Formats: sequence, C-alpha cells, structure tokens
Amino acid sequence: MADTATTAPVAAASAASASSDAPPFQLGKPRFQQTSFYGRFRHFLDIIDPRTLFVTERRLREAVQLLEDYKHGTLRPGVTNEQLWSAQKIKQAILHPDTNEKIFMPFRMSGYIPFGTPIVVGLLLPNQTLASTIFWQWLNQSHNACVNYANRNATKPSPVSKFIQGYLGAVISAVSIAVGLNVLVQKANKFTPATRLLIQRFVPFPAVGPAGDGADASGPAHAHPGATPDHHVRAGEIETSQLEPEIARATSSRTVVYNKGL
Repeated sequence: MADTATTAPVAAASAASASSDAPPFQLGKPRFQQTSFYGRFRHFLDIIDPRTLFVTERRLREAVQLLEDYKHGTLRPGVTNEQLWSAQKIKQAILHPDTNEKIFMPFRMSGYIPFGTPIVVGLLLPNQTLASTIFWQWLNQSHNACVNYANRNATKPSPVSKFIQGYLGAVISAVSIAVGLNVLVQKANKFTPATRLLIQRFVPFPAVGPAGDGADASGPAHAHPGATPDHHVRAGEIETSQLEPEIARATSSRTVVYNKGL
C-alpha cells in the first residue's frame, strides 16, 4: 500500500486545474527552473516582489490553508496551479520557513527594494558632511544586518554574540573606509572640484563591499563555493554542474551554497 504522505500531494496535484501559463505545482520547490540563469533571475524577481508587502492577514491565512489542503490531499476542486504558486509565494515572502513567524516588513526580502532604496540614495548624496557619511553607512549596515538576521537559518541557531560581532565589524569597516576615503579625496589638491565630487560619489561602493565580505553583515549572500548552509541567511545548495559553464569553471567545489531568498 502506498504511503499516504506520498500519495496525498500527488492526488492534490491531479485535482488542481492546469493553468495555461503556470507549470505543475510542486510544494516547497521554486516555480522557475534553477538550472538556467533566466530561471534563477525570474525566481529572484519573484522573491523581491514588493506587492507581497500589501497582503492582508486574511489573504495570508487563506494561502497557508490552501497549501495545507494541498499537502494533505484535501484540495477543493477547481484550484489552479497559478493559485497554488501564488499561495506559496505569499507564505514564503511573509513567514519564516523555520519558525513560521511573520518577518518584520522592512526586513523581508520583498521589502529590500522599497526600504533599501532610500538608504542607497542617502549613501550617494553629494557634499556629505562627516556626520552624514557616518549616519548613512551605519544605517545601511544596520538594515542589511537585520535583513540577514530576520532571514537566518533558524534550524541551527548561531550565538547572538556572533551576529553582534559581525554587525559591529561591518559598521566599523564601512565607516572607517568611507570617512578615510573622503578625507583623502578632500586633501587631494591635484583634483579639480568636479573630479573630486565625481570620485566622492563612488566612495560608498568600496566602503560597503569590504564590510560585507569581511563581516557577513552587509546584505544577503550570493553563492559561495565551499560554504556551509548554516549561515546567517537561509541557504540552499546546488550542484556546480548545474550552473552556467563560465560560473562552474570559476570553482573546483562540487556544490555551492546560495541564499534561498535570492
């Protein structure tokens, strides 16, 4: 006799009406193929879709219940694959997969653009003072660190002290680099005012980069060869052979770890 836990989703899948523009629904799986760049790009766009920020509590409960019905094979007739994919998208955008608790809106992956864009604009403001440079670098690292923590892998909790150390390291690194480069540019007498202003516009980029790479608090991680999945952020693994040839050639690792949110 077939296991009920195995046959229930199959029965539910057959009950779901086929949608003309949606692939067959798979619980817990990405909607778009992850073996191609285009598929991963569409998955990325799906994850950061800010429309999920406006989902009501009632709609969230309906989405969760729809997925539960699918899981237990009690899906009502007429439910389409598109509805199931939409329900999963809503649940994954709002609820943490390990704790099943709602993620604070500014720290959701779908909130990264609307809440992060004003910070990026602040980082690039011209003619910044020492105080404004420190403020925007601190705010950027604080926001990114909170996004990392809110979307962390909670199945293997890390000590809070480790997170705090990473956060402090990122803030100190970013502020030090930004302030140091601004001072050097201002003291460079050979630069014209226009050249000095142009160079200062690019100061935030080297300030943010090393802080994130060194302390893991600058933002969601991309694929890291040889990394372990139990990172601050939710991570997944993919075989290197499934990546594009130019990416696969860049590492000797059999698998790479990536942030599921991206």
